[in-house]
Amino acid sequence: MFEFEKIKARDKKSFYKELNTYLTGLLDGEPDWLAGISNASSLLYIMLEDINWAGFYLYKGQELVLASFQGKPACVRIALGNGVCGTAAKTRKIQIVEDVNKFPGHIACDAASQSEIVLPIIIGDRLIGVLDIDSPIKARFNEEDAEGLKDFVDILNKYLIWPDKFV
Repeated sequence: MFEFEKIKARDKKSFYKELNTYLTGLLDGEPDWLAGISNASSLLYIMLEDINWAGFYLYKGQELVLASFQGKPACVRIALGNGVCGTAAKTRKIQIVEDVNKFPGHIACDAASQSEIVLPIIIGDRLIGVLDIDSPIKARFNEEDAEGLKDFVDILNKYLIWPDKFV
């Protein structure tokens, strides 16, 4: 059984350090990718303030397909280059969107979402998928979030055994 208390950190750097310690504890000794991303999305959803969706899209064929998440039901398939997730996957760069209504081609799965951060999950030169987090607050995410969540993704890649391809 896991006991998690809400993180009460003085700043974002401290918050993400503690969050990533929790993630390491969840993943250590359990390399199954599905179990790992399921617990990871839950951890993000209960620990991050002011978010309404946290989850993963995995790269299958030529598109991203919805995987483990917490929040309202979401769009199932996203083409590379479409929306914030597809852009992060295609460019392999973190996307921080202060106002999703101003993002060209934004895919609105939940009308309440106002800002978004998406991190590509990459091993070597292989795209695994993306981590997507939405907020009902404009400009919720910044570079400090990107740094902390990049470490979060690095921990996933360290502990999880990803399949050669998703079918």
